[in-house]
Amino acid sequence: MRRSAVRAEETRVEARPPAAIAEEQPLRRRSGISERRAGPGRLRRLVGLVLLVPAIGLVLVLALGLVYSAVTPPSTLMLGRWLTLQPVAREAVPLSGISPNLVQAVLTSEDQRFCLHHGVDLGALRDVVEDEDGPSRGASTIAMQTVKNVFLWPGRSYIRKALEIPLAAAFDALWGKRRMLEIYLNVAEWGDGIYGAQAASRHWFGKDARNLTRQEAALLAAALPNPIQRSAGKPSRSVRAIAARIQARMGQVEGLMGCVRG
Repeated sequence: MRRSAVRAEETRVEARPPAAIAEEQPLRRRSGISERRAGPGRLRRLVGLVLLVPAIGLVLVLALGLVYSAVTPPSTLMLGRWLTLQPVAREAVPLSGISPNLVQAVLTSEDQRFCLHHGVDLGALRDVVEDEDGPSRGASTIAMQTVKNVFLWPGRSYIRKALEIPLAAAFDALWGKRRMLEIYLNVAEWGDGIYGAQAASRHWFGKDARNLTRQEAALLAAALPNPIQRSAGKPSRSVRAIAARIQARMGQVEGLMGCVRG
């Protein structure tokens, strides 16, 4: 029975027209080709999706940058506190509402070449890279600190620094010097939950930012690198010493402040 069944099957196969067999062979070949092509196609789609994510992020950052040309942004630290239901003290004020003493003290402490570079101090970066003993000081400009505060995350990382540099150059051109400094002074942290010059001035000295003295401005500038450990209102001996050095050097940048004068 089995042998007769096999013979019958062979007979059916042999009886198939040659044209049908010829048509089937290209179909098999095309099926094999499509299966081989499916792998690279999926890979291209995956690569496209991977590239799409940073592209969307870049478009979003640029769109926010245009909005922030007119609207004072929050910092990422402020957003984090809001999301965790922690209090935030910040009252945005224009640069004209901030004492020139604080502007001068911050430029002296943080970025004396602020008006001379285009968001990134290439000379300072080169010095840090070429330092054989490792970087003894930072090379972050006010523009780099501003984009970090507004768009990026805290902490040290090469990825964040690689993003900081082009963003600083782009927004230095988009916002201009006065707007860049205005945003920086409105998002800088000056204590636990205290952001911006106005909130810091009222919290530590009981006055508006426009009325800060040279000494008070120097104390606020001295606290900027570590506002949680350094208090402008209750300064330690070391903070007072740093503030005194800042105050003594403030006159050195007075001639370099033309880009931020109204």
